[in-house]
Amino acid sequence: MLTGELGATPLIGFAGAPFTLASYLVEGGPSRNHEHTKALMYGDPQLWADLLDRLAGITAAFLKVQIEAGASAVQLFDSWVGALSPADYRRSVMPASARVFAEVEEYGVPRIHFGVGTGELLGLMGEAGADVVGVDWRVPLDEAARRVGPGRALQGNLDPAVLFSTPEAVEAKTREVLDAARGLEGHVFNLGHGVLPTTDPDALTRLTEYVHTRTAR
Repeated sequence: MLTGELGATPLIGFAGAPFTLASYLVEGGPSRNHEHTKALMYGDPQLWADLLDRLAGITAAFLKVQIEAGASAVQLFDSWVGALSPADYRRSVMPASARVFAEVEEYGVPRIHFGVGTGELLGLMGEAGADVVGVDWRVPLDEAARRVGPGRALQGNLDPAVLFSTPEAVEAKTREVLDAARGLEGHVFNLGHGVLPTTDPDALTRLTEYVHTRTAR
């Protein structure tokens, strides 16, 4: 078992959120405008609700299996939900995401809700049931904390493109994130999105070592 090989190193489980999964199913792949997904959401609300509810059940089951296998925390990825307005998110997406978080609550592991371009949705993403809300690089951490409200930690928010710059620039931008996180109720340092495919693995190693050294002080 992987958790046995990792020893004391925590393992994070993850799954795609209902909206993002639905978008891939409806669009047939990544989409810039999500026009077909939105057309279904607006044009046939009942079918849309049934689809997201089905996906929520599958996602919750997937996360439960990961927790039972030893995952110390779980993260729900909603990479494309930033395409929605707050009203559409609350009405047409939030119930499904909330179901996922509710179904894994009994396990007592931290639940992280992550999205991209979700500055206007941060508060609602927390309301959906997350213990930790992911923040991308577009929103300063202090403003994100104001939008999310008390009782939840933040995750983020280094721009992944910074890793293509010089080590000195990476350290400088990382310090900005760590300094901005001071005083927050809780903060998990991370990139503001996933690792870009052509990122040098050594840059990630240096970043991790720098954050550990900096926060150990």
